[in-house]
Amino acid sequence: MRKLYVLPLLLLLCFGVKAQPTAPAKGNYQLASRFSPKKLQKLIFSTSVDPHWLKQSDRFWYEYETSTGKNWYIVDPAQKSKKLMFDKDKLASEITMIVQDPFDAQHLPIENLKFLPDEQNIQFEIKSTVDEVKKDRTDKSSPDSLQKKTFYFRYNLNTQQLQELKDYEKPKARARWASISPDQKVVVFARNYNLYWMDMANYEKALKNEKDTTIVEHQLTTDGIENYHYGDSRGETNVEREKNKNNRKPAFVLWSPDSKHFAMVRTDERKVKDLWVLHNATNGRPELETYKYHMPGEKEAPVRELILFDFTAKTSRKIHTAAFKDQELGLWSAPALNKNRDDEHRPAIWHGTNNKLYFTRTSRDLKKIDICELDVSTGKVTPVINERFNTYVEVIRVGLVNGGKELIHWSERDGWGHFYLYDNTGKLKNRITTGAFHCESIEGIDEKNRVLYFTANGREPGEDPYLMHLYRINFDGSGLTLLNKGNFDNNVSLSDNNAYFVNTASRVNTTPVSALYNNRGKKIMDLETADLNRLMTTGYKFPEPFKVKADDGITDIYGVMYKPFDFDSTKTYPIIAYVYPGPQTEAVNKSFGRSMDRIDRLAQLGFVVITVGNRGGHPARSKRYHTYGYGNLRDYGLADKKAAIEQLADRHNFIDISKVGITGHSGGGFMSTAAMLVYPDFFKVAVSGAGNHENNIYNRWWSEKHHGVKELISPKGDTTFQYAIDRNTDLAKNLKGNLLLVTGDVDNNVHPANTIRMANALIKANKRFDFILLPGQRHAFGDMTEYFFWMMGDYFTKHLLGDFSQTVDIPEINREIEQSGERRRPTRTGAGSGGGRIAEE
Repeated sequence: MRKLYVLPLLLLLCFGVKAQPTAPAKGNYQLASRFSPKKLQKLIFSTSVDPHWLKQSDRFWYEYETSTGKNWYIVDPAQKSKKLMFDKDKLASEITMIVQDPFDAQHLPIENLKFLPDEQNIQFEIKSTVDEVKKDRTDKSSPDSLQKKTFYFRYNLNTQQLQELKDYEKPKARARWASISPDQKVVVFARNYNLYWMDMANYEKALKNEKDTTIVEHQLTTDGIENYHYGDSRGETNVEREKNKNNRKPAFVLWSPDSKHFAMVRTDERKVKDLWVLHNATNGRPELETYKYHMPGEKEAPVRELILFDFTAKTSRKIHTAAFKDQELGLWSAPALNKNRDDEHRPAIWHGTNNKLYFTRTSRDLKKIDICELDVSTGKVTPVINERFNTYVEVIRVGLVNGGKELIHWSERDGWGHFYLYDNTGKLKNRITTGAFHCESIEGIDEKNRVLYFTANGREPGEDPYLMHLYRINFDGSGLTLLNKGNFDNNVSLSDNNAYFVNTASRVNTTPVSALYNNRGKKIMDLETADLNRLMTTGYKFPEPFKVKADDGITDIYGVMYKPFDFDSTKTYPIIAYVYPGPQTEAVNKSFGRSMDRIDRLAQLGFVVITVGNRGGHPARSKRYHTYGYGNLRDYGLADKKAAIEQLADRHNFIDISKVGITGHSGGGFMSTAAMLVYPDFFKVAVSGAGNHENNIYNRWWSEKHHGVKELISPKGDTTFQYAIDRNTDLAKNLKGNLLLVTGDVDNNVHPANTIRMANALIKANKRFDFILLPGQRHAFGDMTEYFFWMMGDYFTKHLLGDFSQTVDIPEINREIEQSGERRRPTRTGAGSGGGRIAEE
């Protein structure tokens, strides 16, 4: 008998045939559970320096956490110095004596730290364990009338003296409905569909008590009606809307810098058709939520109007902006100053000057965009820059030089995103940037020296083209300089005077490092290296970036591979693609972060998980790459995903090409289901979350933009729009593998009808599939995200690993939750026995 077994083995060895690797037997739930979001909070600390730039100097402060606790630093770039703000041991001792709760240097729960105007003192809060009654509560017996007492402190950085602010009244947070003028004298808001205003004295009353009957408010408009109003009430059920109809609501207005005027885009949605979601999980009767929703191809479009208010005169006028049928209007807000980020009041100011503002008007087919200037005194609209293209056009906020005497404009007119310099009449002066790379955003404008600071990617040879860098260039196009060298993705914060920037550099497979540079790219000092020590002790391993060819065999596409941390090269693993097709972005991380809460963690169950781009995906490539899917919004990325998996399987014996899964959310939910139907013999298992399976019932702005809508003009000059798109439901008969559809029942972004219609089509095609409805959840699944993850994990372990061992309970979630119930209190027995023993009641 022995010889019968040995002989075949000898024959295999003689002919050089390798023994086939074996697949993991069961899903490794224990390993995956070690990287839950809650556990990651204890394993990953600060990963970047987030500077708070001060107003009176180039200094900044930041908070940084490691496994030894938090530290607070003040940095002076001119002095090349970085110092701790305070002695933590000494401060903890002093705070303990005042608050009478024990603190130490590693556990200083400092909140809301900010610099005072003199920049020599800081102020912060400490929350105690003592209960106190909230000041605005009359019913002191109700459970929610209590709060933890907060202590307020001032600390002098020079004298190192701590002072408790005993009578300090913390300013109330800005009311959601309040638009505060830049001079902080008035507040504008909406009520009963119209605009109102009040002075700051009455606003302070409203912050204390919304129902205060002594509040004086003044009505600005009288023509607001339902669905043609000046305010906002989205996200409310019909019952809530009726209950709150007399409440103050936000009005999205932008102020002139001098507070004399404000502008807004008012929308007439009276003809836009209704859509509904039903809140089934509410207390009592289920509640209906009705809202306006414009679907692609529908003629009943919202009408946008630009309204300019003269607040001094308390008058308004509708600005004539008409250029295209069903056009969109977009108001730009002014760039926020970094030094103002900690201010109590940060007003919304329009992009322009006291006398003019800039806005966009866009044709419905998005092939035409005008950047317009509005003269505040006359109301005249002047198109300054026109963009025209045969696919959709995109723009970003123009850069203003000397109040608009010159404009820095971003355009993809030559096939790449670049900057152009215009004069204030709309005449092109010169190109600023040029070449086969993508410019992303304006970071700073030095008017005096005529230098533009901007981010861009794809310029540096030998790098992943998505890695972002900071550059400077002269307005005339000369002197292009890379400011943060190195093969890393970079996150930058530039000081408002463009003198210095803080840079955090990393890739998915490197530890983030933060440093301070000057505006010539010279490193001033290293600041921080992220503390990943605790993460690494868990056995964590960085994912692996890769490059493959798209299905055309020419285009390079880039991805990341995530392996189980107990990876064994002698085994084979099913492969799962985590997808988002774009075109706004691709689900491929370029810098280190917390992606493991879904992608990395899924791999730990026993899979190779990949994310990879596709033609028609990320806009940070060429215009051709970005618009590859124009006119074919269902299938455009699928061939590239399939080609990438095939190439990886050719490279790596540990990938089992017979067991391919795919998953994604929203556009990724749409794509993962499409993959199962377009390539049913290749993709075997899919979990599709909140997918827009029928883009003809998704929102007009995304669908018509990225797929395209045809503008038809009749001989009489009437304009209509024609929209047609392939749907996942059309291919339901093709399903062969295992498909899990998931949606929230109150998703008002991608309506549940998308998933329900997909289910209906599969039922009519006599297909077996699985379906989960998440009660009370919007598009992102909210507090059921963790539940969804484990249901997704179960689905793949069952159908790719053949592991059906899961029980009814999800122990991986239960172990994370502190169980309720009466706690048994320890008590001492045997008094006088030298300490006694601990017994339990």
